Amino acid sequence: MEVNWADWQPKERATLLFIVKDGKILLIRKKRGLGAGKINGPGGRLEPGEMPVEAAVRETQEELGIDALFPVLRGELSFQFVDGYSLFCSVFLAPDYRGEPIETEEAIPLWTALDAIPYDEMWADDQHWLPGVLAGRQFRGYFTFDGDAMLWHQIDWVEDLSTKA
Repeated sequence: MEVNWADWQPKERATLLFIVKDGKILLIRKKRGLGAGKINGPGGRLEPGEMPVEAAVRETQEELGIDALFPVLRGELSFQFVDGYSLFCSVFLAPDYRGEPIETEEAIPLWTALDAIPYDEMWADDQHWLPGVLAGRQFRGYFTFDGDAMLWHQIDWVEDLSTKA
């Protein structure tokens, strides 16, 4: 499947937020929605008029009952699925949070050592960019999927996400 990424427009916009503290990363096992059953970071779709960072904090609150503190944009994911669905996702990293993570109708919290991230239970793209993000890098990623199967990917590591490629 060929995608003209220069003219590509997503059908939906979403966020992911990873809290990293004391050598561990806070992941979730998703209970419903896109990626149900998979391990990922908390996140979800933007509401009308909402900024990505606001959505990331709100979704983390809804899914885990905690407030992410000081989130920083680290990456941008562009997904095209062969069934026509397309998604743009802003990836944030936060060094701290307030509250205690709880299980909700949407997610089960999983604190994981940074050297034991279960990539085999995550979306196939995560192993290509998450290690770089955890090492302090910023990126733009482009992916085509057929259901759960990643067909193609490209990662562009960038110095500054505020500038376009």
